[in-house]
Amino acid sequence: MYLDLLYLSRRPTMVIMEVPTIDCASLCGLLEDDVPGCLVLDCRSFLSFNSSHISGSTNVRFSTIVRRRARGGLGLEHIVPNEDTRTRLLSGEYQSVVLLDDRSSDLSQAKKDGTLMLAVTALCRDPCGVRVFILKGGFDTFSSEYPEMCTKPSPPQGLSLPLSSSHPESADPSCSPCNTPLYDQGGPVEILPFLYLGSAYHASRKDMLDMLGITALINVSANCPNHFEGSFLYKSIPVEDNHKADISSWFNEAIEFIDSVRNKGGRVFVHCQAGISRSATICLAYLMRTNRVKLDEAFEFVKQRRSIISPNFSFMGQLLQFESQVLATSTCSSEAGSPAIGNSSTVFNFPVSIPVHASAGQLSFLHSPITTSPSC
Repeated sequence: MYLDLLYLSRRPTMVIMEVPTIDCASLCGLLEDDVPGCLVLDCRSFLSFNSSHISGSTNVRFSTIVRRRARGGLGLEHIVPNEDTRTRLLSGEYQSVVLLDDRSSDLSQAKKDGTLMLAVTALCRDPCGVRVFILKGGFDTFSSEYPEMCTKPSPPQGLSLPLSSSHPESADPSCSPCNTPLYDQGGPVEILPFLYLGSAYHASRKDMLDMLGITALINVSANCPNHFEGSFLYKSIPVEDNHKADISSWFNEAIEFIDSVRNKGGRVFVHCQAGISRSATICLAYLMRTNRVKLDEAFEFVKQRRSIISPNFSFMGQLLQFESQVLATSTCSSEAGSPAIGNSSTVFNFPVSIPVHASAGQLSFLHSPITTSPSC
């Protein structure tokens, strides 16, 4: 397959470059090599990648604004946003780069304005001394032939200890009424291996927090108490759940707090009263900023884990405005995401983690996701 690269300038020139395909067996051989020298770039959507991907691969995503401006050429920082991976690529540590989408057999089947085509074009323009390949048949073929080399994420999981706990370190019994509302049922759900979401009741259960390895909490309310300030680090965001509240002014501060805890190996639990509107908004903002994804993608990702989330109308508007800022910024700087992004190939390396200090019996409650959606 030959790729025509048209450089748009005062004097356009045409450069013809060959982009060969690689079959699944050959890619498997490269990945199993004792001296890793193959970088796999997955050009599928954010949700598809996090559903399952080739172990060790990196997700390539472009915002709408980046796509719109792509005619002027994308830089390597857009194709490989992770600074460490990009440095390894530029230093010659990789001998080959393999790009893939869902099922294309070669570049002729890829969308002309799709992520795969844009990524291949950029790499062919600046190959960094590596061989560039297209995976024949894409992820669909590879995952069917080599499922053992792909991630197998567990279903979305959350914590659900018995509601009538007699633990002496739990909060006041009044926090657990007989007629427990739906949002207090179950327990904190894992959004990321270091980020959890739930309600004020969950935040009052020290046994739950300890079992999940929580080290810090973000309390997104003006009246929910911080029950265990002697045991956990707290960050208070005192906003009400109404159309007048300005929650967006807290986004950057909350993101920095989560990253600071994560960088120290800790885990953050974000809660409001119900874990439906305010705390969900903070989690959505975190995903959008650190992974440069649109609101609808982040929303679907979180909703798969805690289906009752429903930020109020004003918060959704503020998130949409934040989305435009995040995506616009990502076109100007390769470091538009969270500082934590530079520390690993991708934030989303699933399957979902399970605390090593909890036994399987203790975590048998992890398989009861909330499915009903009450009003906020």
